[in-house]
Amino acid sequence: MKFLKISPYIFILTLLLSCKEETPLLAEHIPTTKVEDSLLKVNPFFPKLNKLSPIYKDLKANEIDNFYKKIWKKDDLSGGFLVAKNGEVLYENYGGLANRTTKEEISSHTALHIASVSKVLTATVILKLIDAGKLELDQKINTILPEFPYEKLTVKMLLTHRSGLPKYEYFCSDTKIWNRGVVTNQDVLDVMVKHKLKLYFTPDRKFSYCNTNYAMLALVIEKLTNMNYRDAMKELVFDPLGMNDTYVFDYDKHKDSASLSYKGNNVLCDFEFLDNVYGDKNIYSTPRDLLKFDIATYSDNFLSSEIKELIYKGYSNETKGVKNYGLGIRLNEWKTGEKMAYHNGWWHGSTSSYVTLKKDTVTIIALSNKFSYNPYRVYKLATEFGSYPIKKIK
Repeated sequence: MKFLKISPYIFILTLLLSCKEETPLLAEHIPTTKVEDSLLKVNPFFPKLNKLSPIYKDLKANEIDNFYKKIWKKDDLSGGFLVAKNGEVLYENYGGLANRTTKEEISSHTALHIASVSKVLTATVILKLIDAGKLELDQKINTILPEFPYEKLTVKMLLTHRSGLPKYEYFCSDTKIWNRGVVTNQDVLDVMVKHKLKLYFTPDRKFSYCNTNYAMLALVIEKLTNMNYRDAMKELVFDPLGMNDTYVFDYDKHKDSASLSYKGNNVLCDFEFLDNVYGDKNIYSTPRDLLKFDIATYSDNFLSSEIKELIYKGYSNETKGVKNYGLGIRLNEWKTGEKMAYHNGWWHGSTSSYVTLKKDTVTIIALSNKFSYNPYRVYKLATEFGSYPIKKIK
């Protein structure tokens, strides 16, 4: 299939014209315009990867099946598990119920809450905005969100969890600060402004994982694209990549139709007042859709090679060790030179893991809607594809 390339001159002209448009107030969340065809929306050229031989695929499928049986010993997967190399699915399995009342079974098209794996996708749109020249990595947040009360914080500090922002799930649980029902991203910002909440530490002093960072980045996306976050993710990532089963949860629209999540004892996890904050969580997807995303990350037409060099680099080196964090992605960096990029997630009863082995073009994805630590263990499968210093599961 052939694709048309966009002239760089047309792109620059479009960018200059779009910069003259006025943007709506954040609190309105009503888009007045949409990003025109540009680097942001062009369908990515999926890279040509070497085709796998049938013998190799059969061999790996057997190895992965043995691994699966060690992780899910009772074959009690309540979700989806997929492993691919060079974009080709080597193994996938689906099981359990999306809704235990209606007995709806989980299939390859069942969108499950991917929890904090959502941060990878939020970061991707931020980085596409940087690629398009609409944003800078070291740009201060208050130059985009004028009411943002922390003068020194930059886009990079939020992406890398080095901002020191207070955690919204904590301060919005304080009834003295918030008692007005379901929280939105704008509410999170307004509360920080109104109550003059202090940073936890001096900006860029250390790493501290914080969901507020990505709730604010979602507002940055809205401001710069003139779209609400849900539409921006759909138009800039989901639709171009053919992620047709993926969407951003809308509390009012999807509460009665979304797949549900359960505790380990099968008790339903009800929706609550924090379930309408997005950017840090609230994307529902499937293993196959996430594979489409991962394949696109190998294309320089989806994200530039310059940006990708920055993504998979650790930015928190105060403490020596294997673990680090890049731009929207966790990293394991071993002294042997091996590197693993991944992100895990946990929200209510949903747990998730997205592992991408860039050197070996391998994708490992596990999503579960019943609380389990098993998805967090799938990274150990990396040893079947490279010399990663990881203890195998016996």
